[in-house]
Amino acid sequence: MLVDTGPIVAFFDKDDRYHSLCLDILRKIRKPLITTWPVLTECFYLLNFSWIVQDHLWLFVQRGGIDVWNLAKKDVARVRDLMKQYRDLPMDLADATLVAAAEALNTSEVFTLDHRDFSTYRLEGRRRFILIPSEL
Repeated sequence: MLVDTGPIVAFFDKDDRYHSLCLDILRKIRKPLITTWPVLTECFYLLNFSWIVQDHLWLFVQRGGIDVWNLAKKDVARVRDLMKQYRDLPMDLADATLVAAAEALNTSEVFTLDHRDFSTYRLEGRRRFILIPSEL
């Protein structure tokens, strides 16, 4: 299952309004969690209020709580195409890498708090994302 910035930040920021919800969902997930480096970059930026909280995120990654998908050269072109396609939103780099990862990994599940954008994005073949949680 792919994981967007919002839930990851909420896992570690106890003041985030979605902290409890995201932790409850995290406890129930039995699939591997996957994200991308641009998503983690956003997370570290948003958690920069505390080096200790950022370090907890590092430990989560190091201990295998989440895997980081790496872009291949062919994926870079797809990310660019996606950002061009959704420029009216606009689509940011992190979201584009998640869509490219979903296509490469043949998955449509994304743990996100960004329902507006991920309800709009389509995978190759016009498939919709399955949003976790399904409602906010």
